[in-house]
Amino acid sequence: MTVLYDPEECRYESLLDVFFGRVDPLTVNGQGNDRGTQYRTGVYYHSKEQEDIAKSRFAVEQEKYPKRKIATECLAALPFWPAEKYHQQYLEKGGRLNSPQNAEKGCTDTIRCYG
Repeated sequence: MTVLYDPEECRYESLLDVFFGRVDPLTVNGQGNDRGTQYRTGVYYHSKEQEDIAKSRFAVEQEKYPKRKIATECLAALPFWPAEKYHQQYLEKGGRLNSPQNAEKGCTDTIRCYG
């Protein structure tokens, strides 16, 4: 999943809070039941400022796991191409359980996990 954001409305640090609150940074090539290189977690920065913030946050997160190394990658962003249209809006289309979720801004639907 790719997150697009407006830095005027959301701080980069807040994105990292959400990210680290949702992933297991120790897992290599997977999250939940999803496995494979396409499920590798990563934080990708676009500027020196973002790089400094991300690397500082990774250092803080690493302290939580003194006996294991974080597997989530932290790298400069590369060119990105969206997936094919049929891959877009997965949860809105019903996900694996064919139970659509509302993706409208301001929606209060509970997010269901499909893992």
